[in-house]
Amino acid sequence: MSELRQDPISGDWVIIAPGRFRRPQMLEVKAKPRKPAPKSTCPFEEPRLSENQPPIARYPEGDSWKIIVVPNKYPALTHVNGCAEPFRRGLYLAEAGAGDHELVITRDHRASFMDLDRKTAAGLLGVFQDRHRAAAKDPCTVYASTFFNYGARVGASIWHPHYQVMALPFVPPRFVHWLAGSEKYFSRHRRCVRCDIIKEERRVKRRIVAGNASAIAFAPFASKRPFEVSIFPKQHLSHFEETKPAALAGIAEVLQSVLRRMKRYANDPDLNFFVHDAPVDGKPYRHHHWHIEVMPSISVFGGFEYSTNVDINVVDPDEAAKILRGE
Repeated sequence: MSELRQDPISGDWVIIAPGRFRRPQMLEVKAKPRKPAPKSTCPFEEPRLSENQPPIARYPEGDSWKIIVVPNKYPALTHVNGCAEPFRRGLYLAEAGAGDHELVITRDHRASFMDLDRKTAAGLLGVFQDRHRAAAKDPCTVYASTFFNYGARVGASIWHPHYQVMALPFVPPRFVHWLAGSEKYFSRHRRCVRCDIIKEERRVKRRIVAGNASAIAFAPFASKRPFEVSIFPKQHLSHFEETKPAALAGIAEVLQSVLRRMKRYANDPDLNFFVHDAPVDGKPYRHHHWHIEVMPSISVFGGFEYSTNVDINVVDPDEAAKILRGE
């Protein structure tokens, strides 16, 4: 029988309906091997020769860089001097699309995040921290969104692994929803809801996928999608950029483990991962606990999901975690 489950932070309901498939259908068909695009036509092999603007940063400096940050050649938001002012168009409110849209590119044409050596993987998260700190210095920016698209189905238009950081002049609606839920929980219990979730998942154990001294990865109780995984740092910090290098290295290790498990046990799905930081507006958000979300693109939205904003997940999170553990 299906089950209705409520997310303890957002209050959103999902339908867990594993009876629709006795075993996740996507695991019965072997995934086709991914074919890398040729290096000769890749614009990220040498960004300075690809009509990009000058690099924002290189790690390390010089031509031997392993990670480089460049402005997005086709940005969703464009940097301007000063803050955009809202204006009216009759009934409607609008403003210029001001902000920043950057690409963080790793050197190896074939090495996605799961394939990087440990030092480079941790260093990449450190670069994300640097970009969040830079965003916080802009008085017009209130939120930094960092994400990775793995596969054409989820937005990766170029094979070469690259990550995106967008500096926004507003807090995204989904995050406003989360902040309100975590603040409500904190006001009621005087505790962080995500810290309590860590305790609950460690008590139950069934939904844990991976972990170490720095972080825990688990399939959320109210997962919206099959094989969705959340990665929570064990130390309570509201802001991602406050995390120390040693802890960041442990978090990178857990993220790599999750991605490798998805490739091996969940048929290498196209996926996104996101860093969910607190707003960078200088305000305290002690009720927020920064984290990473990994969202495979396995299920397809239909009329019910689009019309109600209620997800139907056909893989029980307990079963998803068990599969990702290789059991």
